[in-house]
Amino acid sequence: MSRVYDVVIVGSGIAGLSCAIMLTKHGLDCAVFTKSSEVDETATLYAQGGIIAEKSGDTPETLAQDIWEAGCRAGRREAIELLSREGPGLVFSFLIDEAGIAFSTDAQGNPDYTTEAAHSAARIVHYRDHTGEAVQKGLTSYAGRLGVAVHTGHTAIDLITNNHHSRDMQEKYRPREVMGLYVLDNSTGEVKTVLAHRVVIASGGIGNLYQHTTNPPSATGDGISMAYRSGADVINAEYVQFHPTALYHKDIKRFLISESIRGEGARLVDHQGHAFMDAYSPLGDLAPRDVVSRAVYDRMRQQGKEYMLLDLAHTYRGSEPIEKRFSNTYETCLEGGIDITREPIPVVPAAHYFCGGIKSDCSGRSSLKNLYAIGEASCTGLHGANRLASTSLLEGLLWAHLAAADIRDSFSPIDSRRLAHIPDWETPKHTVRFDPLFLQQDFRAIQMTLWNYCGIIRTTKGLQRARADIAYYAHRILSFYHEARLNRDIIELRHGVCTAGVIVDSAIHNTASLGCHCREANGSRTSLYPA
Repeated sequence: MSRVYDVVIVGSGIAGLSCAIMLTKHGLDCAVFTKSSEVDETATLYAQGGIIAEKSGDTPETLAQDIWEAGCRAGRREAIELLSREGPGLVFSFLIDEAGIAFSTDAQGNPDYTTEAAHSAARIVHYRDHTGEAVQKGLTSYAGRLGVAVHTGHTAIDLITNNHHSRDMQEKYRPREVMGLYVLDNSTGEVKTVLAHRVVIASGGIGNLYQHTTNPPSATGDGISMAYRSGADVINAEYVQFHPTALYHKDIKRFLISESIRGEGARLVDHQGHAFMDAYSPLGDLAPRDVVSRAVYDRMRQQGKEYMLLDLAHTYRGSEPIEKRFSNTYETCLEGGIDITREPIPVVPAAHYFCGGIKSDCSGRSSLKNLYAIGEASCTGLHGANRLASTSLLEGLLWAHLAAADIRDSFSPIDSRRLAHIPDWETPKHTVRFDPLFLQQDFRAIQMTLWNYCGIIRTTKGLQRARADIAYYAHRILSFYHEARLNRDIIELRHGVCTAGVIVDSAIHNTASLGCHCREANGSRTSLYPA
């Protein structure tokens, strides 16, 4: 039996939970679905640096200019100005005052503002270097108090559209619209039909499609794949931002060394101890992330090394002891035998943030009727060709607010007679089980393909190789997907190979180097690091 909601949200990070909280307060019947077994297992949880907040003396115009410049002047002006004007205040009015989330303060009890790369002002609030954890757990607690329905362990498979799924032949002649989604209950293997008058994709990014990433394993591009296959516009997919400083350690994976560490004095150095960022940008270690990532990668290639080093111990400018200010980084590195108060940290660039995504407007609406996209899965044009640090949490928060308001103000239910023609999921009569090793091998092949050929620096030949390889994997994966007994791994593999294809195709189509999308011509690197 199908359940009909007013709104269904895919994803339980800052965008998904904030939207659900706001919709619940508006009186709408909504539910959140997440494939993770824990509601808090999101990219938000792992965000360290902070979130841009309102500050006396700072102006929307100054913030907008910083976002515009960091995005290589390729962003959408309307989205940039909207976030700069309306976003920072929400940190106080919603996160602090309403949800009760605490941020670090200075000796006088005022917000402890810090800075990060490409910011012209110290406007970022944080909770030490556990900011995402504080935000995620605070929102989860608030959602629980409001009674928001959150279904963990449910993997989204497909969006339901009238043209493709309805058994009413007349729906083929109507404009396409979304009517819900099919989700897998991971624990039972049952595929559920979840009907909804509105669907919000807040499923996060694509980092786990790359060999090195700061993202959690769940970041496999699920929402982007579903929207793309349903006919929604996906744009700017070539702009994959790499964070320049992920911890390089054989036993500790996916750990981000926050950009705020460089904001408080840390310098990137090579294995001889020489600082090198001044050779790549007049902004030095605080250059935009795309420049710093390419510089680190370039030094690795020049010196034949698998990592570079980040020295905080000898250049720290903060007022608190390192082990307190950056307690998460200190404790994690110490577990791996690295004392950041005495020695530099081995770092490597890693896929971090997807600047592209499902095309959405300034209310979060996609190109498909009834479908919204917010957070990292969306592309409002805010980031242009490269994301300014500490805009991601704020983007998720603001567009959750804007989408919830738009849904409330424009809400009209889909006729129940139309929904009655949507069938339940049909499982093939004869399904087969696949060795998990086969699935893991195919996923690793996708990760290596994107890392090698559609990564920090790209070439025409490499991208053509990537397209051929991804097409081969897609053919094989889709063949056994249609025969397989579904589980989370198989669904993620299907989503992953689809999204990987979208990224590679976009990278091939865009022949100009800009921001995160760097095309190297004839082996020349001179144009990659503008003075």
